[in-house]
Amino acid sequence: MVPTDRLVLFALASVSLILVPGPSVGFILATTLRHGRASGLAATAGIELGYLVHVLAAVAGLSAVVVASASMFTAVKVVGAAWLVWLAVRSWRARTPGTLADTRDVEGAKGGARSPTSGGAFRAGLLVGALNPKTAVFYLAFLPQFVVPAAGPVSLQLLTLGLLFIALAWVLDSMWALAGGAVRRFLPRLRMRVLDRVSAGVYAALAAVTLTARRVAA
Repeated sequence: MVPTDRLVLFALASVSLILVPGPSVGFILATTLRHGRASGLAATAGIELGYLVHVLAAVAGLSAVVVASASMFTAVKVVGAAWLVWLAVRSWRARTPGTLADTRDVEGAKGGARSPTSGGAFRAGLLVGALNPKTAVFYLAFLPQFVVPAAGPVSLQLLTLGLLFIALAWVLDSMWALAGGAVRRFLPRLRMRVLDRVSAGVYAALAAVTLTARRVAA
């Protein structure tokens, strides 16, 4: 197992990295402002489970193959970017009530406090997390720095570190969803069409970030 002092050092380094807002935070906030806190938390869960795919792939050595192969790396980032573009187009063309207050009235009439889009937000977050090639590069570059070969199987240490990172990210990223939900409550007259446009812009920007991802030097 990873020595305790290494785990503490890894946790501190991870928290400092997670606290810097990145593309995942933009996706979480856009989802939360558009659909509500429940959907934002669902999107967060999806993203973190998408990251789990990269952790398991790194442990199995598959991430190294993707990063080393130009064609595979390009295929992953194109698919991920295409998914984000589709989300942008869907948000841009969404037909929604005029304001947040109108949306709450509609959801209240259905008798459900839980947003009906939570399942969709989870699936979208899962794909966004799993289809981001930069995540594969990050785990391959970051996790091995804290591995101690003499402390036991490297694969088990990588898995432990990856799961710890995901757990920390899950907690901290959830704070963004909660914050977005609080902001949404104080903007009852904010027009949904504006949020649709903002969400579309965020998704399009994330697609551009995904497409500009580069492989590490072989």
